[in-house]
Amino acid sequence: MSQLPFLSRVTSVPVRDVWAHEAHHFTQWLLQNADVLSDLLGMDLELSEAERRVGGFALDLIGTDLQSGSTVIVENQLEGTDHGHLGQLLTYAGGTDPATIVWCAASFRDEHRAALDWLNEHTEEGVRFFGVEIAAVRIGESPPAPLFRLVVQPNDWTKRVHTENAAAAGVLTPRQAAHETLWRLVLDRIHAQHPSWTSARAASRESWITMPFGTSGAWYSFVCSGPKPRVELYFGSPDADANQVAFDEFLARREPLEAAFGEPLDFQPLPGRKACRIVAWCPQAFDVLDTAQHRDMVQWFVAAMDRFRAATQDVRRRIGAD
Repeated sequence: MSQLPFLSRVTSVPVRDVWAHEAHHFTQWLLQNADVLSDLLGMDLELSEAERRVGGFALDLIGTDLQSGSTVIVENQLEGTDHGHLGQLLTYAGGTDPATIVWCAASFRDEHRAALDWLNEHTEEGVRFFGVEIAAVRIGESPPAPLFRLVVQPNDWTKRVHTENAAAAGVLTPRQAAHETLWRLVLDRIHAQHPSWTSARAASRESWITMPFGTSGAWYSFVCSGPKPRVELYFGSPDADANQVAFDEFLARREPLEAAFGEPLDFQPLPGRKACRIVAWCPQAFDVLDTAQHRDMVQWFVAAMDRFRAATQDVRRRIGAD
């Protein structure tokens, strides 16, 4: 008889044993570990600031959905939800104009789940409310690990119906509908072949989608705003000097970067703007309105980004080592 495997047990850990203080411990931890929330929500989330002043109050966390460029706000509680934090959440939303509003708490009262569900049903389609329950567990004597659970989210089926109805009613332009179709195919291919690239699931109607680069203030983009698609590394921090410094570090390593990519790259300092970018152009022109061409576009986008990421990440590592 074969020996049975030894299995340990998963046990719950009180959240206050892991994060003793909401602002000093949990909020700061989440600021540095946004990927935990990003994976749960299915978006590429970059949290940029804690304790943002909104009038006379302090918002726990604010950041950006890199896929859409829209604002994300997060309100935290290390205990059960209460009316006061619901009011704060709405106050912060009014002062920051976010597209994504996240309420993290140790537990959710039924009344507060219902309130978030109501907001998801009655606000415009571009605004989303999420409820996230915070917990921690350990296996045997292991260090505690976060265990977040999504308890409130937008009704995806309803939103999909709204989108289809909008397209049928002519609310979406043909180009917006074509972009949405293209980016859905791109994201499907990426999740199948390169799931570490992005947590984003929603397809954009814009001419571009973005994915994390690995450092704040820079990101990768797929762009289809003209006849020739492109992939790029975009330095878009609010600090123009920081963007220029990062751009110049790559420019100084142009020869090994282009050798690794296998083709010349277009270095664009974008005079008069805060941002800079490095572009890899598709040699072939496409018409995004012709959905029969989307398969070839997806093939080029993913293959080009695969080489582009490998080359730029290698330079990033070299910069960090210097």
